[in-house]
Amino acid sequence: MISVSRLLCNTVSPGDGLRYGVDKPYSHGNNEIHSDIPRPVVVWNCTRRCNLNCLHCYASADSQGSAGEMDAASGKAFIRDLADFAVPVILFSGGEPLLRGDLFELANFAREQGIRVALSTNGTLIDEAAAKRIQDTGFAEVGISLDGLEDTNDHFRGKRGAYQAALTGIRNCVDLGLRVSLRLTITRYNYQEIPAIFQLVADEGIERVCFYHLAYSGRGGRLYKEDISLSQTRSVVDVICEHTIDLYRRGLPKEVLTVANHADGVYLYLQTREQDARRSAEVLDLLRANGGNNSGIKIGAVDDAGNVHPDQFWWHYTLGNVRQQKFGDIWTNTSEPLLQGLRKRQELLKGRCARCRYLELCNGNLRVRAEAIYGDVWAEDPACYLNDEEIGVA
Repeated sequence: MISVSRLLCNTVSPGDGLRYGVDKPYSHGNNEIHSDIPRPVVVWNCTRRCNLNCLHCYASADSQGSAGEMDAASGKAFIRDLADFAVPVILFSGGEPLLRGDLFELANFAREQGIRVALSTNGTLIDEAAAKRIQDTGFAEVGISLDGLEDTNDHFRGKRGAYQAALTGIRNCVDLGLRVSLRLTITRYNYQEIPAIFQLVADEGIERVCFYHLAYSGRGGRLYKEDISLSQTRSVVDVICEHTIDLYRRGLPKEVLTVANHADGVYLYLQTREQDARRSAEVLDLLRANGGNNSGIKIGAVDDAGNVHPDQFWWHYTLGNVRQQKFGDIWTNTSEPLLQGLRKRQELLKGRCARCRYLELCNGNLRVRAEAIYGDVWAEDPACYLNDEEIGVA
């Protein structure tokens, strides 16, 4: 994630400790081990069931779900292992996690183990009663997906009325003082609606907005031809920056992030370097602390069946299963080739990524996207919109 608001406006947000903090030694059971391996934020796709049918769903969720979904007992055992491994945050995702009857039981259990909990949902099931249960459970954040204004969103969600239902869910959460994060995946169908999304964020009192660059995985793998062009991506990032600054100047500071394209961080650094040398030095320090793409490092994912993946977009590659091994043992397995490759990727990268002067800031961007287009995990990321001169390979 690139915090546009932090880099441009220096606004501090709750997630900054994880994004820019210094790693500490960790304990696993009674023994301190692998203190050089950060403990990841874990996305738990706790169900593959969903009441919508989104065109770009990386989990390929549907109304049926899967027969192998972990039950409450398996889920609690998994959560205990995460706590033993000092995982700081669990993001309950799906499918649609609110379709799990034991979601709040599991989230409460995680909080009892000392783990911060967040929720990622399509928002359509959040009536007033559900919003109150979310509040009572202590979810630190509620991420609600909208992929444009009403017609665009409903087309992507595969259901008429999804926009209005999600908007009601947002309002029910905001009314209770919950921290809401609006999430939008950028495609050629909705990129021109981003200014209107910023207006919605301001009007509805939403505290956080995340703009996801398209990841070519799951059903989203079929949409790569619907991605915007590199020049359009650059323009979109400009629009996001302009509106972030505008809200800040109007006394309405919001946490604004982009996700799944760390070229954004380099681009913002290059922009600030032209305008404010002192601020650009601070931006550079923040990007170095962040370390670029952290798949397999500071972010991991576990699907509904307990399979562990380097991030939520890697469902086609499994590192192990938490029903058979502790998550900490899977995550610290030094013989797992992809996991270790991702942690030492700068030695393996090819093409423009390998030669980029800002590799330490981006860390090779999204590897799953390179694999989807070139069939090679270590190829250059096709979504990098920086030109050869900017990255020093001209």
